[in-house]
This record gives sequence, structure tokens and C-alpha cells, in this order.
Amino acid sequence: MSEVIYNTEEGLHKLKEELEQLRTVERPGIARLLSDARDKGDLTENAEYAAAKEAQGMLEAKISKLEDTIARTRIIDESKIDTSSVRILNRVKIRNRKNNMVMEYQLVPESEADLKQGKLAVSSPIAMGLIGKKVGEVVDIKVPSGIIPFEIIAISL
Repeated sequence: MSEVIYNTEEGLHKLKEELEQLRTVERPGIARLLSDARDKGDLTENAEYAAAKEAQGMLEAKISKLEDTIARTRIIDESKIDTSSVRILNRVKIRNRKNNMVMEYQLVPESEADLKQGKLAVSSPIAMGLIGKKVGEVVDIKVPSGIIPFEIIAISL
């Protein structure tokens, strides 16, 4: 059985919009490219046709992957999220104990991760180290640059 993917209502909406864009705009565009290339004659030595076929294959694979993701997606009920310990969709304020820098992240599904907006993928090393911890706990998290001690300052929605 395939793995369930947890997402927010907003994240699922974005996935569906992307799928619709691929189906209604991208797919007809590639079909036109294929038709134009076919009209140019011999397909065995037609580089445009080969490129359009390859683009079509990649697009169909992307559409298939998105359809699979949407089918396996379950919406996270934000009203049932607890803030007694770190969980998905929580906002977590942490302090790097090495340099005293304070950061705040929201732990989100991978498909919604955006570091610029402070949205950290729940599967990232930092998020995985924080899951299940409570305010006041110090957690040593292994990151590419080494092990960093983080103190959990606050957990909110």
C-alpha cells in the first residue's frame, strides 16, 4: 500500500491548481508542438519531433505523479493540533545555543516547505529532531555542519 501524504487544505489546493495547469495549458501546448513537428515530414530525423515527444513524456510523468500525490493526500485537521509538544503545523521558536540566534519555523509537509517564509519540511533534520519535544527542552540535532544544540523557547499554532 502506498504511503499516506499529510497536507494542509492550502497545500492540497496548490497541488490541484498545478495539476489543472498541466492538464489544460501545458498538455495542449505540447500536443501543438508535436503536430507542428509531424507536419515537417520524416519523423526519423526530425529533432523537433523527438524533443516534443520527450517533453510530452516528462509532462505525463509529472501529471501522473501529481495525481498519485493528490490521491494519497489526507488533510490535517488544524483544530486538533496540540501545542504541548512539537508536531506538524506547529510554529516553533528555537534558540541555537552555540550562537544564541533565535529562529521561528512552522513545521509543514514537504510539499509546502519554503524556508524564506519560515516553513520547514517536517522531514528535515531539524524538524525531525524537534518532533515530540516540549518547551524548555534542549535538543542536539545533527546537521551537515555538525551537531547543534537547540533550545525550544515556544510552541504555538
